Amino acid sequence: MRTLHFYLTRETLATLLMTVVVFTFVLLLGNLFKEIAALMASGRVAPGFLLKAIGLLIPYVLVYSLPMGMLTATLLVFGRFSADHELTAARAGGVSLLSLSAPVLVVGVLMSALCGWMNLQVAPQCRLAYKAMLFEYGLENTTALLTEKGFTDFPGHRVYVGSIDGATLRDVMIYQHNEAGNLKLRMHAEEASLELDEETGQINLTLRTVDGFEFSDGKERTFVYSRYGPIVLGKKPDESKQRPAKLKELGFGQLRERIAELKQQDIDPTPVQVQLHQKVALSFACIGFTLIGIPLAIRAHRRETNIGIAMALVLVTIYYGLIVLGQALEGHPRLLPHLWMWLPNFLFQGIGCVLLWKMNRGI
Repeated sequence: MRTLHFYLTRETLATLLMTVVVFTFVLLLGNLFKEIAALMASGRVAPGFLLKAIGLLIPYVLVYSLPMGMLTATLLVFGRFSADHELTAARAGGVSLLSLSAPVLVVGVLMSALCGWMNLQVAPQCRLAYKAMLFEYGLENTTALLTEKGFTDFPGHRVYVGSIDGATLRDVMIYQHNEAGNLKLRMHAEEASLELDEETGQINLTLRTVDGFEFSDGKERTFVYSRYGPIVLGKKPDESKQRPAKLKELGFGQLRERIAELKQQDIDPTPVQVQLHQKVALSFACIGFTLIGIPLAIRAHRRETNIGIAMALVLVTIYYGLIVLGQALEGHPRLLPHLWMWLPNFLFQGIGCVLLWKMNRGI
């Protein structure tokens, strides 16, 4: 019996490690490309900045990759265990399914505890630090606001930059449109510089070797300048005002404090309640995935890895689809959307317990 427990635990942990690494890598790429793609494409992201961003994002994505990895590991391990008739041999020796799967269920509980700690404390802090880092990087590196070989929109201006070399911009195009959306000014500069006025906080663009045209009173006028500007593209946010934390970046205690404050002010706290219950409910995902993964893997009786991964993706889609449905209802407080966050857990854990009990009795 101890040998079987050790074997299943070892196989589950090994497969869990492999799947969590894969899922974490995929989710990391998704977050990095979504939020710092422009900076990465410009080639102006320092290796240290990128490594720090990855380090801060890992706890955030682990909240999702750990449950997904636990489900996939359960499906793969018990699928192989059943397909190789090892389960039949164990049950013929008088070992029940519940007794056999006990160590894997314990692993699922431990993973849920780890997810709870990360989701309620570590991940929000890391996410806040990550967003603050991006915010500060955009303020300290003014040229990071521009995209090389692409367009960047500022209030009243659209800017194209061919190449960026430090603070020097080359092959710059400036477009201005009137209120009707018609082009009123176009300028081309062979070279330009982007500077930040520390006193006023304005972002200034100075052009050199400029040619272009403008429309005024229905007439077109061409011009040539050796130097033009500075053009005010916008204003740097006040650094004394820190970036406000969003609900996803608040921990368990902070969310509870926010709910209490809103109730004192007679403001509907439903969005905050939804976020709080979502964080707590997601912490129990590993338990639900383990409970439903064991009987489904045995019923499927397949050892192929692609089958297990396909089943895992379907179940993950259903689980998080129900979470998204609950989030969509946060504008309807009467429907108690914060309680909808628990629906996936009740379904998965309930169905998993029933299936496990039936299979244990041989039904």
